[in-house]
Amino acid sequence: MRPPTKLWHRLRAFVHHRRAQLTLSLRVTIAALISLVLAQWLQLRLPLWAVLTALIVTQMSVGRSLRATIDYFGGTLGGALYGGAIAVLLPHASEIGLLAVLALAVTPLAFIAAINPRFSTAPVTAIIVLLVPLMTHASPLASALDRVIEVAVGGATGLAVSFLLSPSYSHRLIATEAARTLDQMAWALGQLLAGLTQGLDVDALHHIQDRIGRALAELNAMGREAEHERSVRLAEGPDTGPLLRTLLRLRHDLVMIGRAAATPLPETLRSRLSSPLQAIAVALADDLRTSGGALKAGRPPPSLDDVATALAAYDAELAAVRRDGLTRTLSSDAAECFFALGFAFEQMHSNLKDLHRCVVEWSGPSRDVGREKARA
Repeated sequence: MRPPTKLWHRLRAFVHHRRAQLTLSLRVTIAALISLVLAQWLQLRLPLWAVLTALIVTQMSVGRSLRATIDYFGGTLGGALYGGAIAVLLPHASEIGLLAVLALAVTPLAFIAAINPRFSTAPVTAIIVLLVPLMTHASPLASALDRVIEVAVGGATGLAVSFLLSPSYSHRLIATEAARTLDQMAWALGQLLAGLTQGLDVDALHHIQDRIGRALAELNAMGREAEHERSVRLAEGPDTGPLLRTLLRLRHDLVMIGRAAATPLPETLRSRLSSPLQAIAVALADDLRTSGGALKAGRPPPSLDDVATALAAYDAELAAVRRDGLTRTLSSDAAECFFALGFAFEQMHSNLKDLHRCVVEWSGPSRDVGREKARA
């Protein structure tokens, strides 16, 4: 393959892999340009705030942009009203008076923002309303009004660009991210069960669990955005709650398995249970991966027969081990981990049934209402 052809293939692969990020950068750039043009056309006093607002509210998905716009505009409106009232009602011609008024404006708003981060822009807006008149010689009320208009222009621009330019909907993205999380769980399960026979480093165990925890945190945030989209009928589809709760329960199963895997099996049990454990690891991991693929593609879930067969074989061998009296010599800690492992397998089997029900719900047609309205 010639160098130009090789470079072209690499570029195509990069664009395909980073399509979402490249699309977001394009949307952000266009939103910034349009907001600046609108701010100059409207002769706003500080076009900077319109551009910055457009940058902030233009997010990866329409749901996230909608949430960011509502939060940012709500915080700005509250800060502008409170800051403008303080500036009008309390004189602050002297430096000491200005410091006192600034403290009175910022302290309660900062306290509210600490309680509810959705109002994090309120203290910033109050500061702008108080200090900008000193530089522009405008009245506090005009400064507050300008701030609200600037944010409204930037927010509306960012939201419109997110909605119209290659829109990405959180509800649709959840299936893709959930499939990726299930892949991580499948990989983690293999690593954890290998620890029963080979030993597992505690730091490695924490690293595995942390990766899945971060993925679930991102999914939960995306779920809130998807419900925003559903509430305003930008998207239609199943409720995201059951799927996210099932993924969380599967993560708890991995935590239980991880705790058991921290103590390797004694040699007497390792030789008897190594093969059944390997079969369980393969069956559970395959089901997690294929369920994720089905969820992403909108297909029905796979059969759980292989998982049931592997668990039945493990239970049969476990019963034989107990009949042979091999569990009597276990220490209390080892016995606790050993029997907790069987409970974790049964819980995971039950939660996989719930996962399959969720995949069935998500296998139906899911529509992006906003996009279909735009096409109409």
